[in-house]
Formats: sequence, C-alpha cells, structure tokens
Amino acid sequence: HIFCLCVFLNVDLSLLRFISAELTRGYFLEHNEAKYTERRERVYTCMRIPKELEKLMFFGIFLCLDAFLYVFTLLPLRVFLAMFRFITLPCYGLRDRRLLQPAQVCDILKGVILVICYFMMHYVDYSMMYHLIRGQSVIKLYIIYNMLEVADRLFSSFGQDILDALYWTATEPKERKRAHIGVIPHFFMAVLYVFLHAILIMVQATTLNVAFNSHNKSLLTIMMSNNFVEIKGSVFKKFEKNNLFQMSNSDIKERFTNYVLLLIVCLRNMEQFSWNPDHLWVLFPDVCMVVASEIAVDIVKHAFITKFNDITADVYSEYRASLAFDLVSSRQKNAYTDYSDSVSRRMGFIPLPLAVLLIRVVTSSIKVQGVLAYVCVVLFYCGLISLKVLNSIVLLGKSCQYVKEAKMEEKLFNPVLTATPGKPAGKQQSMFKSTQGISTDENGSTSVTNQPVHQKENMPSLLVTSSSDQFLTTPDGEEKDISQDSSELKHRSSKKDLLEIDRFTICGNRID
Repeated sequence: HIFCLCVFLNVDLSLLRFISAELTRGYFLEHNEAKYTERRERVYTCMRIPKELEKLMFFGIFLCLDAFLYVFTLLPLRVFLAMFRFITLPCYGLRDRRLLQPAQVCDILKGVILVICYFMMHYVDYSMMYHLIRGQSVIKLYIIYNMLEVADRLFSSFGQDILDALYWTATEPKERKRAHIGVIPHFFMAVLYVFLHAILIMVQATTLNVAFNSHNKSLLTIMMSNNFVEIKGSVFKKFEKNNLFQMSNSDIKERFTNYVLLLIVCLRNMEQFSWNPDHLWVLFPDVCMVVASEIAVDIVKHAFITKFNDITADVYSEYRASLAFDLVSSRQKNAYTDYSDSVSRRMGFIPLPLAVLLIRVVTSSIKVQGVLAYVCVVLFYCGLISLKVLNSIVLLGKSCQYVKEAKMEEKLFNPVLTATPGKPAGKQQSMFKSTQGISTDENGSTSVTNQPVHQKENMPSLLVTSSSDQFLTTPDGEEKDISQDSSELKHRSSKKDLLEIDRFTICGNRID
C-alpha cells in the first residue's frame, strides 16, 4: 500500500523519507476551532456543576426544613387559634356564612391527622421490628431497602393527592353539586396513608440502624454502593431541562429525608448507650460516610447528565429561582395554597409522616420527668419557633433576590389567566382585577406578606396560573402547531422555556 501511494504521488520510494514525514507532520487545531472550544466549555461546565448544584441543594434543603419545622411550631398554634375561633364564634354571632376559613379547616385536619397517627404509632413496636430486621441476611436486607425506596417514592407521589383531595372536599362550597364520596371517607384515607407511610419510613430507619450496628459494616457498604448504581440508571438517559428539574427536586427531598433518618438512628443508638457522648463519636464516621456518598453520587450524576445533554451549569440558578418563585407567590395576598403544601407538590416531600415518626422516636427515647424537664421542653419549643421564623425570613429575602435576578417579577404582579370557554381573556383579566382587589403600596408593588381575603361565593371562580400550565400540559402535536403559528413562541429562548414550568406540579408526574 505504501508503494502504491508513493507511485500515485510520484514520490521517491524511501523508508527514511516516510519516517521523517511521520515525525515532522503537523496539524492545526484552529482549523476546527468550534469543536475544541465546545469541548473546553464542557470541561468548564463539569467543573462548575458541584458549586451550582450544591447551591441549589442548600437552598432546597432549607425549604424542606422550613416546611418540616412548620409542622412542629406554627401548625399547633394555628390549630389552637382555629379551635378558639370555632368555640367563641357563636358568642359574637355569625357574621360570615363560614364557621371557619378554608385555611383554618385545613390546619385542623392536619392537626387531627397528626395526633391520631401519633397514637396509632404506639401500637408499632420499634424494638421487635429492629430484632426482626437484624435477623435477616445481608442480601435480603439489601433487597428490602431497595423495595422501601421505591415504595417511598410511590407513597409520596400518591399521598399528596390524597391530602389535597381531603382539603378540597372539606372546604368546597356547599352550593355545588355533590361530586365526591364525602369528607369522612377522605379523612380515613388520609389517616391510613400517613400511618402507612410513617411505618414505611420507620422500617427504612430501622434497616439503616441495623447497618450502622453491624460488626463488619458490610450492609452499610452495600447500601452506600446502591447509590452509585443510581448513576448507571440516570446518566445514560436523555434529559431535558424540565426532566433535570424534576430529578433535582427528587434529590433534594431524598437528601433531606436521609438527614432526618440519620438523626433518628443517632437518637436510637444514643438511647441504647444511656446518652454517652463518647458513642456519638463512634457513629460520626459512619454518618459522614453516608452523607459524603450522597453528595458524591449527586455531583457525578448531574455532571455527566449535563455533559451528555449539552445543558449549561446556569440552569441550576434557574431551578433555584423557580423554587424561590413558589415561596414568594405563596406569600401573596390571594395565594391559593399554603407554602408547605407547595413544597410537597413541587419536591414530593410530605412532612406529616416524617413528623409523626420523629415525634414517636423522640417521645420514646427522651423521658420528661420533673418541673425542670418541662421547662426545658418549653424553652426548646420556643427555640424551634425562633429557628422557624428566622429561617422563613432569610428564605423570603433570598427568594425575592433570586426572583428579581431571574426577572420573574412580572409573573407575580401580572399573573396569566386561563381563559374559560366562551369568554375572552381580556374580559377575564378585567374581571380578575375588579374582584381580586390586590393591594399595592405607595411604590406600586404588590404585597407578598398580606393574608388572603375570602372572595364572595357567588363570584365566578378564576384560576390564577402562569404560562407553565399551558407549556407543560400541552400535547406534543399542539405544541408544534403553536410554535409554527406564533412568532413569539418560535423565537423564545431556552431560559424562558425553563421558567415556564414554575407552577407545574412536579411530584408524581413523569415528563417525557
């Protein structure tokens, strides 16, 4: 072949000339500048992923913490105020057709579910469950733990729907045609769900506790290696920005839940060793190992997903702005949902089952005896309230900053209305302005801290949504038609497309 090439090129056949050409042959990378620039940007993107991802995780974990602390701090106070209104309202006469506001009804339902499930958890023996799980083989426990993770995701997906159905059934206007099975069946379904989900999380915590207390730590190693198997199932799939947002929310929820499970494991172990501080340092390396493996898996997974799907690292700041938008919009005067429920729908994090389990573990592990002990409990509760208020203030300030940086204020002050059949959007928007009564301050900005005002029941119900509902719930065929017909949709940027999913319910929905 070399001889034929030399004859064709009319070059003297010389082995030394061929070797010299191979040694001195050059090439110019600038001839394919775009390709190598893209490769370099991919490397820089992978280097930026840990920082941007952890900023999102940090913000999301504090959002979950805020919703979790709400169950222990403000919810009991809100239930007390609602019950006080219910008892004293007949003394002042019925000025309103409702005995309680919808938010107060939801608070009472949450409190009653929490109390009932707490007393039901007393019939579950934690010690018997621990010894039952400890007697199983390592492989069987590994399979059980994987099944529990899948079941937890399924429960979280369907659980919030059960709770939302209960809240709407209990607060729906009575003049409407009965299209439900009643409040009591929905209530029993909600109690059963919270109880079963709490037991499932208890089994997860017990399995993790067995792994911590095993002598050779083989089960803990296997459970940690299961996190790396998650990389194989996620990295080599096609992801769009909204799919990555869904997975990021799931990772935030999973990491916060693991932190609470680790807290439960530490409480149970410290109780068994009579609260000896030295044993805490024995548990500390294992806790750090579990946390470090979670962080490493998330970083590697997101780094390669963004690399294979050509997604920039700036997308995580957009995700953070979308979560901040949920918080700010829930503080508006006419908000249609509580913030804790908004976090549940967005991330799939439902705090009620986890709160029931934590209360059960704390009350069984810590014995309160004497006046001084009760004083310490009151001080601890005041500290939790202070932590909740401080966390909420900081989160609200940061959320307003993120929303402003993402230029999403117009979605707060000028919400998009879904047009009802036979009524143009312009008339509907004017009706919205006349019926909602949004208050503005002297500078013309809408207040995000005022309480919602109850609308009259005879007014038509208007659903305030953003363009996200239209974007993500539109079928593929209709979306193509819209993009062809509208020049605005044709030339919109990818950043705007991502921000349009800010009001979409992520939990339990698969976006292909």
